[in-house]
Amino acid sequence: MSNFKYSNSDSLVRHLYNFIGDTVTIFTTSGGASGGGFTGTLLSVNSNFVRLLTKMGDPPPSPLSGSFRNCPENAPLADFGNFGVPGGSDNILMNKHKNSQNNEVGSICDIPIDRIAAFCHKAV
Repeated sequence: MSNFKYSNSDSLVRHLYNFIGDTVTIFTTSGGASGGGFTGTLLSVNSNFVRLLTKMGDPPPSPLSGSFRNCPENAPLADFGNFGVPGGSDNILMNKHKNSQNNEVGSICDIPIDRIAAFCHKAV
């Protein structure tokens, strides 16, 4: 006979695991803005944290969309890798979507298991 006993958090983790890939809302014991809960796609669960995708990022641009048209046609390779090095030119690759609508990188929330007050999911 095993001496291992499940705690309440173990059963919650097992329950949460069944909803990976689903949209859920998790309310936490903290106050402030987080008191409204976190809604997103449940990505992963372990004994310490759950990970929610709360905002989907934009897909990469299509090579057929012409999104590289701001790139100088004969730009030397040095212009593409300066990344803030003193004396370097503007980083074309990092700024190419600056004025584009597609600039969302998304967001992920890691929520400690021991701070979960309520877990809401669809009934079916």
